[in-house]
Amino acid sequence: MDQKILSLAAEKTADKLQEFLQTLREGDLTNLLQNQAVKGKVAGALLRAIFKGSPCSEEAGTLRRRKIYTCCIQLVESGDLQKEIASEIIGLLMLEAHHFPGPLLVELANEFISAVREGSLVNGKSLELLPIILTALATKKENLAYGKGVLSGEECKKQLINTLCSGRWDQQYVIQLTSMFKDVPLTAEEVEFVVEKALSMFSKMNLQEIPPLVYQLLVLSSKGSRKSVLEGIIAFFSALDKQHNEEQSGDELLDVVTVPSGELRHVEGTIILHIVFAIKLDYELGRELVKHLKVGQQGDSNNNLSPFSIALLLSVTRIQRFQDQVLDLLKTSVVKSFKDLQLLQGSKFLQNLVPHRSYVSTMILEVVKNSVHSWDHVTQGLVELGFILMDSYGPKKVLDGKTIETSPSLSRMPNQHACKLGANILLETFKIHEMIRQEILEQVLNRVVTRASSPISHFLDLLSNIVMYAPLVLQSCSSKVTEAFDYLSFLPLRTVQRLLKAVQPLLKVSMSMRDCLILVLRKAMFANQLDARKSAVAGFLLLLKNFKVLGSLSSSQCSQSLSVSQVHVDVHSHYNSVANETFCLEIMDSLRRCLSQQADVRLMLYEGFYDVLRRNSQLANSVMQTLLSQLKQFYEPKPDLLPPLKLEACILTQGDKISLQEPLDYLLCCIQHCLAWYKNTVIPLQQGEEEEEEEEAFYKDLDDILESITNRMIKSELEDFELDKSADFSQSTSIGIKNNICAFLVMGVCEVLIEYNFSISSFSKNRFEDILSLFMCYKKLSDILNEKAGKAKTKTANKTNDSLLSMKFVSSLLTALFRDSIQSHQESLSVLRSSNEFMRYAVNVALQKVQQLKETGHVSGPDGQNPDKIFQNLCDITRVLLWRYTSIPTSVEESGKKEKGKSISLLCLEGLQKIFSAVQQFYQPKIQQFLRALDVTDKEGEEREDADVSVTQRTAFQIRQFQRSLLNLLSSQEEDFNSKEALLLVTVLTSLSKLLEPSSPQFVQMLSWTSKICKENSREDALFCKSLMNLLFSLHVSYKSPVILLRDLSQDIHGHLGDIDQDVEVEKTNHFAIVNLRTAAPTVCLLVLSQAEKVLEEVDWLITKLKGQVSQETLSEEASSQATLPNQPVEKAIIMQLGTLLTFFHELVQTALPSGSCVDTLLKDLCKMYTTLTALVRYYLQVCQSSGGIPKNMEKLNKSKSLNYTGEKKEKPAAVATAMARVLRETKPIPNLIFAIEQYEKFLIHLSKKSKVNLMQHMKLSTSRDFKIKGNILDMVLREDGEDENEEGTASEHGGQNKEPAKKKRKK
Repeated sequence: MDQKILSLAAEKTADKLQEFLQTLREGDLTNLLQNQAVKGKVAGALLRAIFKGSPCSEEAGTLRRRKIYTCCIQLVESGDLQKEIASEIIGLLMLEAHHFPGPLLVELANEFISAVREGSLVNGKSLELLPIILTALATKKENLAYGKGVLSGEECKKQLINTLCSGRWDQQYVIQLTSMFKDVPLTAEEVEFVVEKALSMFSKMNLQEIPPLVYQLLVLSSKGSRKSVLEGIIAFFSALDKQHNEEQSGDELLDVVTVPSGELRHVEGTIILHIVFAIKLDYELGRELVKHLKVGQQGDSNNNLSPFSIALLLSVTRIQRFQDQVLDLLKTSVVKSFKDLQLLQGSKFLQNLVPHRSYVSTMILEVVKNSVHSWDHVTQGLVELGFILMDSYGPKKVLDGKTIETSPSLSRMPNQHACKLGANILLETFKIHEMIRQEILEQVLNRVVTRASSPISHFLDLLSNIVMYAPLVLQSCSSKVTEAFDYLSFLPLRTVQRLLKAVQPLLKVSMSMRDCLILVLRKAMFANQLDARKSAVAGFLLLLKNFKVLGSLSSSQCSQSLSVSQVHVDVHSHYNSVANETFCLEIMDSLRRCLSQQADVRLMLYEGFYDVLRRNSQLANSVMQTLLSQLKQFYEPKPDLLPPLKLEACILTQGDKISLQEPLDYLLCCIQHCLAWYKNTVIPLQQGEEEEEEEEAFYKDLDDILESITNRMIKSELEDFELDKSADFSQSTSIGIKNNICAFLVMGVCEVLIEYNFSISSFSKNRFEDILSLFMCYKKLSDILNEKAGKAKTKTANKTNDSLLSMKFVSSLLTALFRDSIQSHQESLSVLRSSNEFMRYAVNVALQKVQQLKETGHVSGPDGQNPDKIFQNLCDITRVLLWRYTSIPTSVEESGKKEKGKSISLLCLEGLQKIFSAVQQFYQPKIQQFLRALDVTDKEGEEREDADVSVTQRTAFQIRQFQRSLLNLLSSQEEDFNSKEALLLVTVLTSLSKLLEPSSPQFVQMLSWTSKICKENSREDALFCKSLMNLLFSLHVSYKSPVILLRDLSQDIHGHLGDIDQDVEVEKTNHFAIVNLRTAAPTVCLLVLSQAEKVLEEVDWLITKLKGQVSQETLSEEASSQATLPNQPVEKAIIMQLGTLLTFFHELVQTALPSGSCVDTLLKDLCKMYTTLTALVRYYLQVCQSSGGIPKNMEKLNKSKSLNYTGEKKEKPAAVATAMARVLRETKPIPNLIFAIEQYEKFLIHLSKKSKVNLMQHMKLSTSRDFKIKGNILDMVLREDGEDENEEGTASEHGGQNKEPAKKKRKK
């Protein structure tokens, strides 16, 4: 039969074929076709013949075709056919589909749809036909019966697609079905159906099947719905990530983890690549992505960002067009996130309302961690983002050339956090990705070398961390480092020191690098620039410290944070030590040449030698001999010659220019420390060795010299140095400059000798008498210099600021003076204790050291760079100062004798205040240890039980001591009130209160105590009042919102200053006694206004957050009335805050404030108040659109606002009028305020219409915007004002008030 059909089909006309086909029974044709196809014979030709003989112009032909189609579809689905035959059959069916009439196409489509819904498809091959059927249907213009109605072809297609998308899809055909739609012409609405259906299938599919589905969706998105596709993908993976993290960090009981981590990351990586590829082909998709993530940020930066979306954004940076946009978006998100965090940390009010969640910074670091799963497309973006953050938010230069750099522990500011995050991103990326290491290192070094003038400490820290992580890995990049060495002589000294310290572990593993550095340093040694020579000395000293010579003592006392153990290799250590010895002696030779250079270069050497000895004890001989021979040049060997030192030789005269040639005081200081170290560590170990005599020769020599200098210095008079009172000390003559230099040298030498004699004294009375004599010499000179400087009205060179005493000695000396109770020491110590001057000097030096620590992060003298040693000394000094201050109060001390200058107790308190702030700045992690050290009662045995006492409890104990002192002060008479001490006490209490846990009872106690002090004590000292009120506010905001406090204070201010309407008598509400006529304005007034500003800022932030949420809800079209319910507590809180603030502003507006800053600030803040109110009204406009209706308390707020407001409108010009001339010059705030009020009214009217609630019923609309300036009154007022100014005193408040009515008239 098949032959017959084929031969008939070969004829020109199809008539015979048609006739023959009509004679066949129903099942014959389909059976024939089935048999042919299954046997793998030529089914295509047969099909063509059948179609030729079944034209659609006849009904019979159409029905025949219809049956053949159904049969073929079943055949293809059955899976019995060979691939080629199935493809051929489908191809033929596709070609012929458009001949069908509409109704049959609808039937066919429905067959497919029911097959999909019932899940009866076997291999889904026949689905290729469906897009052709739907496309053909869309082209039919005639009306078709569909269901119960009649629709056009296009509408039928839409209904069919809708039916298909609303039915069940079998998991295995999702990809095929989605891909099928790309061949169907779709309207935007239809695309949305399909996209929604495909996205809803994500959760039902295997993870591995999602990337191909995403690919099909992205292809489909070119027809529309780009936003939905991106939103869906991002939302799905963000949720998956979140769930995955919870599983990993959650219960151990969860045996079954839904997805293994590696697999999830690989799938995410593939999907990100698909999206980036799609964006390259369709930029619109990229724009949509950036827009979607930007919109999500308006309310809250964490809304739309998740590790997945961040990784996606970072990958998009590889597309040039979006690079800047995306990096900018990420940068602002990071900073916004840190700013939000800062705002939240500073306010208990916000913490209670806003739940704590993860921040962008943690998400970015998570992306770095995830990128280990071959996310190479993310790394470049990460590196760029890291450098952008470090470049934009690193430390900035300030005016006097010092940089603002605080330690990482205190980087509270958003910018510092952002910079730190940049460094972390780079460090972690460096650890994970080998291929990018070279680039990171290169970029860091480039910045270090090229940005010499701006602060680069953050890059040097990063470099140090990179090198510490993997010195061996970096050997491959050594050429980059050696390249950087070439620029050493052009870099600032501080940079050179830190750079060499950072790369120091590399020098231990790479000989070539070390040799290269030595060549560079030798060249620099003879450079023209002084800085380059100093850099060379710094470099050589660093090398000496770190290359150990055989036999050197262990570096348990090592002062630098890096030691050999941190470098993974130190092979052939014996050989190394021998080689190191030659190497170190060579360097010592180079350094000896420096001793003939400028004073600054020598100074560096003297400051560095002590550290070299401690790290490399075998060099002791060489170093000490060098120092001895240097000292002999300036030492007078004859025992009876006075003075013992040749000061003339230390000074260089070149024509008129006189400068210091040899810093003799520092040379002696270096000798004294090295000698003390040598006696304590090396000599005990040498007992019993033969070389003793030769070894000890130099140390005996040095001892004798120091002894002789001490004795002769005591005998010398100032005349011997030609430095008595009659000498010239002016800075304008060469003799004066020379005398100044000599005086400083002598004072320095005295200090060094004081320390030397104390260290060898073993508490002998004679030694202490010598110390006192040396101090008297120091004191006389210091007095002469101060006296001369006072007369000349200029400060002497600030060199006096740097005491040569070491911090360790200061702490020992203070302990001996104030706390030593050993019986045998008392007689000799009484010598020193008899001199009040000496004790005050000791405390002063301690203060100076702490100040130095606060400014630079380290102190001068030995171990000054070692944080642990400094911390130890700080603890000792604090303990002594605390004891001295609490046991001998200022009042007791001052009543005894009247001396000029501060009393010792007051100095102790000042020291404590500085130390507490320095410890919080540099030693945050060690606070617990610090507070334990202060506990004087601590005995060794109790330490174990003490370990669990919390920081809050220890702090509370210290706070109580200072509270007692402050109460004692406040109980004294007004004239005896020591305001300096009170100020210091409040500062100490402020810094200690920061250590209290805000949720602890101790914190609440502190708050109520401070509040009580403010309520019960009235002092007219403005500074004291300001610091006490600041303390009260800082405590209050950590506990709850301060609006009630502000309201009470505003009533007090109103009570004291009176009303602007003089006829009104204001009743005095004495909430806070600290508010009185002297302090009410401007002190308290400006303080409360700045606090109100902060509250407004918080409320504003909350409103923005709410607005963001509402716009998101309207976007997702889920805005049901329940959706806004979670916001109710926030809305209520906002309205409460604003309600109380309105009362506060109402009080101040009616107060007769003095002209100037108070009025200006009040106007500015009123503007802010109205802007915030407008923002709230606009938020409710949004809410009305989505859910209709506004809460009752908004109406209440509006009522109270309106009542105040009508008063405000009348009173405002009057309040301004208290300072006519000032306001005429500075009327800027008034138009701003009027504009703000009118904006508010405008939106309020809108809201009234929208919410059908009359919010304007209590309002009186402002009508007049124009002011008539009456020239005659203006002239009169200006003339009066001119006269007032000539009288040299500004008009009193009453004067201002008397003039008021005239101005009121003018404003009408």
